[in-house]
Amino acid sequence: MSSASQANANYKNAEKKTDYWALFAKFAPLIFLIILVIGFGIANDRFLSTRNMLNILTEVSIYGLLAVGMTFVILTAGIDLSVGSLLALCGMSAAWVATGGGGGGFGAAEAGYGWGLALATALGVGLFAGCIQGYAIAHFKIPAFVVTLGGMSIYRGLTLLIGDGGPISGFDGVYRSFGRGDILGIPVPAIFFVLIASAAALTLKFTNFGRHVYAVGGNEEAANLAGINVEKTLMGVYIMIGVLAGLAGFILTARLNSAEATAGMSYELRVIASVVIGGTSLFGGIGTIAGTIIGALTIGVLINGLVMLNIQSYWQLIIVGFIIVVAVGFDSFVKARSGGKG
Repeated sequence: MSSASQANANYKNAEKKTDYWALFAKFAPLIFLIILVIGFGIANDRFLSTRNMLNILTEVSIYGLLAVGMTFVILTAGIDLSVGSLLALCGMSAAWVATGGGGGGFGAAEAGYGWGLALATALGVGLFAGCIQGYAIAHFKIPAFVVTLGGMSIYRGLTLLIGDGGPISGFDGVYRSFGRGDILGIPVPAIFFVLIASAAALTLKFTNFGRHVYAVGGNEEAANLAGINVEKTLMGVYIMIGVLAGLAGFILTARLNSAEATAGMSYELRVIASVVIGGTSLFGGIGTIAGTIIGALTIGVLINGLVMLNIQSYWQLIIVGFIIVVAVGFDSFVKARSGGKG
């Protein structure tokens, strides 16, 4: 065999290996989720009950909304560490409005300004925060890690300030239905999650904005040379996650019938884990909403299963953190095997 033929054969063999690893990487999150469900189902017969499945779905839906927004952010090779604190701030702001200035307790809902204005406030606060962070990152070129790390502290402080360090509670029935209600047996938070995730998936696949998000994450300089407005795209993804944090904060307060200053603590971990477990690369340019949904369900199943097995919360944090490291390491390994291709 000639050297040229041998080289061609080696190239084809390498391509086959690349395809194998890429295929495995594509379906690994789903396989892992199925294994978790089967394992916890065997370990505890109550795990697969309808009630528990709906509980998992409701819990996942709240941080799943954040994960959808985080997918767009990470696709641009960015990060948002402030989502948990921003969720708390939006929820506290909505509760303050709903109760007419934070006077929680019996009769507070009647004295407030209604769930509609409360929802608008939550979304507005999230929108404003997203605009500020997005502008700082896109226009002033401040690293996203630094901007959102600062935002995490600022938003948590503002949350404590609005609630005077305590909770605000006492909402009307319509407000509470956003977190506790159901339609045909399906929890309202889950309906919001499905609708938002579906819209996000369509946006990524069929719109110019979605294509620009992938392009910016793949190579920001090349995207700029191709005529893509990089600053506008970056602004857009941080505004999106800000608004989704507002919606998630509103739903969480409705579910708890209370806005807590500690709401959203460690949500950054859950959200980022959901995205990277679902196959979105922290290096940008690669990922899907479908993968994020699988990742969010995986985290939800994992945490719920560990609780049902009476595993301490400390171990839950350790396990989730370990999974993030493994997921990112696996992503890097696959990229190395495929010669840097996604």
